[in-house]
Amino acid sequence: MNIGDTAPDFELQDQDGQTVTLDALLAQGPLVLYFYPFDFSPVCTAQACAMRDRFDGAAVKGIQIVGVSAQSVSSHKRFAAAHNIPFPLLSDPRKTMIRAYGADGILGFGTRRITFLINTDKVVQNRAVADLTLGAHTDLLEKVVAEKPGAKP
Repeated sequence: MNIGDTAPDFELQDQDGQTVTLDALLAQGPLVLYFYPFDFSPVCTAQACAMRDRFDGAAVKGIQIVGVSAQSVSSHKRFAAAHNIPFPLLSDPRKTMIRAYGADGILGFGTRRITFLINTDKVVQNRAVADLTLGAHTDLLEKVVAEKPGAKP
């Protein structure tokens, strides 16, 4: 998916077993949606903690953060509890959403590290793609949080 594309709808469970949809999320404001390979891996843990550390600043601006990987709801629950993750982690074991958003790994193995900023009209406003490093992903979130209040991301 590229900037300007329409974000595909989805319906998945979060770490608490609650059903989450794109429409329900966007009814609350813009969305930073990030895909990551595995719960508890070193880089994925660092990414989740970096997003967690920026969560309050994003929330003040009305911006939501949601993570997605192919691990189970129970894995996400343990991961969120271990690292005090305050936002939804969506479980996509069939990789339906992961494929729809272009985050499937090479030859279908794994999940790519991709972050999208999606506005309330379901349009991708920005994205970061960096499989092995976090800088582009955290920079995107910091840029969004730094925007003037009321500015449409």
